Amino acid sequence: MSDAVEGTISTQSLAPRYESLIRLAEAIRSHPDQKDLFQFLADELLNVVPFDAMAQFDHAGNRVNWHFSEAYDTAISQVRDIPNEETVAWWVHQTQQPLVLQVANEEPRFRGTIEALKSLGLRSVCGFPMSTAHKRLGSLCFASEIADAYSPEEVRFLSLVTGQIALAMDDALAQERLNLLLDLTNRLVSKLDLRELLQETCASIRRVMHCDGVGVALSDPETDRLRCYAFDFPGGKGILNEGMIVSSEGSLGEAFRTGQPICVAEVDSTAEPLASAEGLKSLYRLPLVSRERILGVLSLGNFRENAFADGDAAFLAQVANQIALAVDNAIAYGEIASLKDKLAQEVIYLQDEIRTELKFEEIVGNSDALRRVLAELETVAPTDSTVLIYGETGTGKELIARAIHNLSSRQSNAFVKLNCAAIPSGLLESELFGHEKGAFTGAIAQRVGRFELANRGTVFLDEIGEIPLELQPKLLRVLQEREFERLGSTRTLRSDARLIAATNRDLEALVEEQKFRSDLYYRLNVFPVRVPPLRERREDIPLLVRHFVQQFSRRMNRSVETIPSEAMNRLVRYDWPGNIRELQNVIERAVILSTGPVLKVPLDHLKTRAPSADVANGGNAFEDAGKMRGVLESAERKQILAALKQTNWIVAGTKGAAALLGMKRSTLQAHMQRLGIRVSRTVD
Repeated sequence: MSDAVEGTISTQSLAPRYESLIRLAEAIRSHPDQKDLFQFLADELLNVVPFDAMAQFDHAGNRVNWHFSEAYDTAISQVRDIPNEETVAWWVHQTQQPLVLQVANEEPRFRGTIEALKSLGLRSVCGFPMSTAHKRLGSLCFASEIADAYSPEEVRFLSLVTGQIALAMDDALAQERLNLLLDLTNRLVSKLDLRELLQETCASIRRVMHCDGVGVALSDPETDRLRCYAFDFPGGKGILNEGMIVSSEGSLGEAFRTGQPICVAEVDSTAEPLASAEGLKSLYRLPLVSRERILGVLSLGNFRENAFADGDAAFLAQVANQIALAVDNAIAYGEIASLKDKLAQEVIYLQDEIRTELKFEEIVGNSDALRRVLAELETVAPTDSTVLIYGETGTGKELIARAIHNLSSRQSNAFVKLNCAAIPSGLLESELFGHEKGAFTGAIAQRVGRFELANRGTVFLDEIGEIPLELQPKLLRVLQEREFERLGSTRTLRSDARLIAATNRDLEALVEEQKFRSDLYYRLNVFPVRVPPLRERREDIPLLVRHFVQQFSRRMNRSVETIPSEAMNRLVRYDWPGNIRELQNVIERAVILSTGPVLKVPLDHLKTRAPSADVANGGNAFEDAGKMRGVLESAERKQILAALKQTNWIVAGTKGAAALLGMKRSTLQAHMQRLGIRVSRTVD
């Protein structure tokens, strides 16, 4: 009868403890803030477990939390500096084994802890791992002033208490992670600003995962490299910054290339220099994949090694999927917004664009650089002023000249063009001003020159820098006096022709080298117009490609309907040293090779060139070409002068300068005429 009574009393005394334990577990599951969870545990456990001190090892924070009863006011200062490795709580977590010991016993494993507990008068300790079937959460240890305070029955009960607390904490963490996923979903549908969305998301992930830094790197479409788009790293040193290009080497690049998550348990400073410089010891990289496209990488970092458990992989994969979906939607939204803005601009400027198309129907492009040039043309075209067009070879200087003519009051009259570099210097005067019958050998009939043909119209002189010095005064006279004589005639003719000149050389440098008359240069340079090379208006390349594809398809009776995006991207990135002319030739060859509806562009020779130092510093490539040509002509002039001096200024014959230089007499005379060298018996 007495045994039955004792059993009933024992059961009745345990009932309140189990009721308190159930309330404690429910409170942990609903506890909103994990930061003060330990203090909450310490306060509530006093209703369930008698203890004078308690220690908890926090696996996520890699730290030991201590709590003492009111009688131990100064105890925290004695245990604060004990290394984790010398604490019972750390050992229990690492071994996942419960432990009961007496403080009086010598335990070298816990030297720092035993000495501190002895000094505080604590005599017995027991510890239990806080773990579930799939996750380690830490450990929980109790200390008492009573020797042998923890009997086997008490140990069984405390083990049950710790297990219930672990389950409750695991449920709370699972709920917190679920809340994070729900929060990501809500933000996905409510926030369209990608940077703001990712910044808030990184902060939430860092808090839930108890890591030290979270960042998102996205692929930059302009550079094809990864750029740090957003990150939350309050403990960082400032080495990583939003917007910076990050290296595609190491685990970051591997995750981006392979599309597989990468866990770095111990950071190597060689493979991960930026992470190592920030003090991070472990990393977890997750690719952001949406619709079979890898958009970027989600990165988590921690200041301690082996911070990421295997159980985190499934949850982090869900987070990465949500972020990838958000990024994909934001990119799509950005493209839609861009198209909407573009459409609005087209509506606003519709009349102006229609007018522009009517005026410049031969010029294809919509870039800002080209628009500035066209605005200059509209300004100067109504006047009769001379226009000097600068630009590299193949940039379309003739089209610019024709556009000026078509916009002027002279559009109903002739547009006469002449490439000065394509005509031998001996015939150039005849081409410009005409000649009379018998003016020179071969002049069997009278010829009308270009200026006479262009009367009341426009004459376009391309490569005007190639006009010989002896012919330049006659051209200057036409510009100033509008008068000239045909070759072999004394009768003065008048011409009301407007001059538009073009060059790919630096005329000012030629003036300094005395290869171009300064008065003619100043007369030509009334209204200079610089035509940008194709590499400065890359946004026009897709328009030009489609224009030439349609043009050559009609001409060759082909049906090319599709241009591969990879080919278009390569065409846009290429530097096009030959400018539009080179692009036109490439597309013509591509149409010839395309037997089906898809354009086959020969991309083998399209290699992006590194810009020259002068171009990189803002210089013009055609100016560099002009200076180089000037250097070559200067060297050629010196060689010819040296040969003439050596032969006493004799040009022809076996002992003449032509034989010495290994060329024909007529060839040497042509070079001398072009370089302005006259035969003289005295050295200049």
